[in-house]
Amino acid sequence: MPELPEVETVKRTLNNLIAGKTIERVQVRLPRIIQKPDDIQQFEVLLQGQTIESIERRGKFLRFLLTDYCMVSHLRMEGRYGLYDGEDPLEPHTHVLFRFTDGTELRYKDVRQFGTMHLFPRGEELTQAPLHKLGLEPLDESFTFEAFRDRIAGKKTKIKPLLLNQEYIVGIGNIYVDESLFLAGIHPEREASSLSRKELQRLHEAIVRTLSDSVEVGGSSIKSYVNGQGEIGLFQHQLNIYGRQSQSCKACGSEIYKTVVGGRGTHICPTCQPLKRKRIRKKLAD
Repeated sequence: MPELPEVETVKRTLNNLIAGKTIERVQVRLPRIIQKPDDIQQFEVLLQGQTIESIERRGKFLRFLLTDYCMVSHLRMEGRYGLYDGEDPLEPHTHVLFRFTDGTELRYKDVRQFGTMHLFPRGEELTQAPLHKLGLEPLDESFTFEAFRDRIAGKKTKIKPLLLNQEYIVGIGNIYVDESLFLAGIHPEREASSLSRKELQRLHEAIVRTLSDSVEVGGSSIKSYVNGQGEIGLFQHQLNIYGRQSQSCKACGSEIYKTVVGGRGTHICPTCQPLKRKRIRKKLAD
């Protein structure tokens, strides 16, 4: 599933491609993609004549800000957008088409068919599902250490499942949790309440650094992710621990192993990320 860096990259790409375009008509070819409103014809009609002012992101969701409405889109496993000439033949698994007045089309394709779209009057999208319970934005200026500490410290939950919980912090999926915990030198099974202030500071810094570095190179293309122009991300070439089971740790040389924490495959260096708290010399690299 695309995580924060991948969705941020798609957002930036779509802003370059379609911001300012006006929708002439919409065709929904797979009704279950549309979660709100229930009437698919109403969804198509309400979007006619709407201009896309900008595309924003909230967690792993895209927010298409239109003249009067906001369309909230979740890509799920393999959803993707692309801009085409209106005369181009339809590719397989194309489920929603947004025809613009200039003859181009934004097409939504989804092999797995898990993606969703919700349409709200502008301003209402943040007070209703699926956005209303989302937590802190880790790349926003509001994501201070104090805000992070207040949200995490004292919880009797293992730190990895806590970081994956979108009601606490948004957008940090499995790849980036593993990478952040490694950089911070924290074992994924440590309880959040066991982390010292210094460990929380390292983790806060590691989250921001990991996500920022990934955004800079367009995210990670582990499976099928591409941005709105069909380009892959490159962060998978910089991964320190995710997907590197049985390989040597880049920091200490120990063998990385993979286990399951909170129902998710998890990569751990036994030396850099000891389960029991102790003094760790490894710091974030410059």
